[in-house]
Amino acid sequence: MTAGDPQTGRDPGERYASFAAFYPYYIHEHSNRTCRRIHVVGTGLVIAAFAAFCVTLNVWWLLAMPLVGYGFAWVGHFFFEKNRPATFQYPLWSLMGDFRLFFETVSGKRKF
Repeated sequence: MTAGDPQTGRDPGERYASFAAFYPYYIHEHSNRTCRRIHVVGTGLVIAAFAAFCVTLNVWWLLAMPLVGYGFAWVGHFFFEKNRPATFQYPLWSLMGDFRLFFETVSGKRKF
């Protein structure tokens, strides 16, 4: 029997059964305020790039979306949070977490 992660209580390799179960882990992995701020700015720029694509139909905006999104997020993780982005293990739920964090922040539910 493994002891599990002392911070999350989960065994290594154990997968989350739902986004609701994953989100507290996502927030824990974004405990550094600067990292969260960088994520919010990056997600906002992804939304802006998508809006620019919708207006101009220029596919370069679509190509910019993952570069901006991942670029900002990885700077936050590697230089401020000093951890490995959850997107490597949970790509879809991490993307959902980015947008939930963004909307919680801009709506005032989570402190910027």
